[in-house]
Amino acid sequence: MIVCLLLVRGSSPLPTTPGASPMSTRGVLSKTLSPKDYEDYDLPTMVPIKPIHPDEGKPQRCDYDPCLESQIPCANLSITTGCLCRGVTLHNVAPEAPDLKSVSWEGSEVVVRWCAPYSYVTAYIVTVGGEQSKKFGKGERSSGLGDVENVAEVCVSAVNDAGSSEESCTMYQPRDSSLPLKAGLIGGALGFLLLLLLAVLLWRHRRQRNQEASISMHNTAEMTQ
Repeated sequence: MIVCLLLVRGSSPLPTTPGASPMSTRGVLSKTLSPKDYEDYDLPTMVPIKPIHPDEGKPQRCDYDPCLESQIPCANLSITTGCLCRGVTLHNVAPEAPDLKSVSWEGSEVVVRWCAPYSYVTAYIVTVGGEQSKKFGKGERSSGLGDVENVAEVCVSAVNDAGSSEESCTMYQPRDSSLPLKAGLIGGALGFLLLLLLAVLLWRHRRQRNQEASISMHNTAEMTQ
């Protein structure tokens, strides 16, 4: 009997509101909220996003010239300012060859100038004629070689703890020491010729005046006779 009563009760329909259909009941449960229903809630405030310029925040190249002396190393500039350096080889790799710019006579001696490679460098070696060599600091970009009298090959190489670079070389043609003497001789000869020409012109002028004076005196004497 108890089982029959339970079966009869479970099969009976749920009480509904008169005139309401199952669809209308679901409509009440799934009611759409209107904007005024949100008045009691704190909605997040939308902050406008500032557009980013393509170049804004982009690192710039370091203001570093490898041909100038006594500069702050580019690595130090990069650390302090955030600029970008050209790739530099590590300390355990032999450096690249420096760029030899010129070898010329300046004032009282021959001067060689070069540009640093983009490598870790501890010193530079300058060689003249494959024999005479001088060592210079990593911050130097030029050197006086004194008076190079003969034609010689001048080379510059960079060194560090790992070794030395290939040499960057050029031929130096010494100045002609006889040029000042030749210029003096030519100038003296031209001056002598000029003085000689002036002397001849002056002699001819005086001779002409003497002849004119003699003719004038001769004519005067004839008129008095």
